[in-house]
Amino acid sequence: MARYIIRRMLISIPVLLGITLITFFLLHASGDPMAVYASNPSITAEDLARLEKTYGFDKPVYVQYLYWLRNIVTGNWGQSFLTHQDVLVMIIQRLPNTLILMVTAFVFTVVVSVALGIYAATHKYSMGDYLVTGISFFGYSMPGFWFGLMLIIIFAVKFKEWGLPSLPAAGMYPIRGEPSLLELLRHLILPVAVLSLNSIARYSRYLRSSMLEVLNQDYVRTAHAKGLAGHVVVGRHALKNALIPLLTLVLLDIPFLFGGALIVEQVFAWPGMGRMYWEHAVWVDYPVLMGILVLISILVVLCNLIADISYAFIDPRIRLQDAS
Repeated sequence: MARYIIRRMLISIPVLLGITLITFFLLHASGDPMAVYASNPSITAEDLARLEKTYGFDKPVYVQYLYWLRNIVTGNWGQSFLTHQDVLVMIIQRLPNTLILMVTAFVFTVVVSVALGIYAATHKYSMGDYLVTGISFFGYSMPGFWFGLMLIIIFAVKFKEWGLPSLPAAGMYPIRGEPSLLELLRHLILPVAVLSLNSIARYSRYLRSSMLEVLNQDYVRTAHAKGLAGHVVVGRHALKNALIPLLTLVLLDIPFLFGGALIVEQVFAWPGMGRMYWEHAVWVDYPVLMGILVLISILVVLCNLIADISYAFIDPRIRLQDAS
């Protein structure tokens, strides 16, 4: 096991290098970072040339990448062209807000998905099963940004017009008043709903199919024949094995949940890393964009590693061979 983990971590290094290399070149091809300064009428052409030399933009792109890679490895993530703050400090300031949104959405997604998947599998072809299927199709087909705007219009705008209790449409806390846990939970409702919709649709259908396959196994029928209660058979025998394929899907989806937060945070003005990414993407702020993308890349590789290792702990039939 230890050798397998070490080997996977070593393989992850060239993977991360490849991701950063491609991302760096794509960002440099997407726009001119000097546009931040060129829009200022007080900056002359000589000033722009001096700034290009200071930031190293007068050198070939591959040389810029090597300088950036050296700095990122040594902990120097650079400074924002827009705010002149350290990128690592900016990320650390915004990361907790994004984690609050992501963790809440993740827990809500898993709990609701497991409940819907179990219900649909144990009530096959019932009205409840068809209802869960309809919800899944709705979640599959609904664009997140459009769904978020509709929720804002209905629950934040129309509910207030109709005199009903409304939900906040933006931010983490109200502009006026003291921040509180209750207000944070109220502000989380709409973005969590949008961020969870598609995942709940996929996970519930995936778990339903996996549960139906497991419920038809001989050992499950044997458990029923022994007189065990239905909820004991489902919870103790069927669910554990049905969750194994879902576990991989959930772990591999965590980085995509992070990516979905980029859009959701912008729609709901959530002060996290996603909103910061969009704010700095407009100005092609390379250091900030690369810092966030590197963090997401590390998360992708880490979640893949955790998914592989967790297989061996959940299912004793699966063993990671050192020779493999």
